[in-house]
Amino acid sequence: MKIGIIGAGMIGSTVAKLWADAGHEVRLASRHPEELQPLVAKLGAGASAGTPSEAADFGEVVMLTTPLVAFPELARDLAPLLAGKIVLDTGNAYEKRDGATGVAAVRHPQGSSGWAAALFPGARWVKAFSSVYFKTLETEAHREGDRVGIPLASDDRAAIEVAAQLVRDAGFDPVPVEPLARGKEFEPGTTPYNTGMGGAELREILGQAGGAGPV
Repeated sequence: MKIGIIGAGMIGSTVAKLWADAGHEVRLASRHPEELQPLVAKLGAGASAGTPSEAADFGEVVMLTTPLVAFPELARDLAPLLAGKIVLDTGNAYEKRDGATGVAAVRHPQGSSGWAAALFPGARWVKAFSSVYFKTLETEAHREGDRVGIPLASDDRAAIEVAAQLVRDAGFDPVPVEPLARGKEFEPGTTPYNTGMGGAELREILGQAGGAGPV
């Protein structure tokens, strides 16, 4: 797939490498894309850099991995480009970091992803890669046995299935739940957050019956 990644920080660059290694095309975005060239060179021929608008236009799937405080401005620029596309939201609200934006997101009845999704009408929103430390993603991908579980939440079943396959391609075990509001169950302060627990334990905590293991 073609995947746009808006935000080339710890999560974005780590997952970009895993997807590039799996054969996906990734376009990392920054307001200064020339600064991403050393990273792109490390990722290989399937990687490129561009502006946020270019990454949003490029991706069949687009990952937003910036602090939530940046989302309102991103929405003004990108919401029309993301309408109809699957958007993977890695964000969490931190009131100290994000100020009034963080407070609004924390207090939203559907959690921070519900708050974020409302800024991008028409986007097919999935909360993803939001609960696992980037170092865990970096070192534990494709591990033998019970793979690290990546919880996903969405109102869009087809979108969450695409997200689940991308989680598998990155080397992890997807644990999808519906609706999007259930993303509150793996935000900061919850039992699953930042533990790196395996998919089986995560399914038990989130009450997901069955579920496919790693492929």
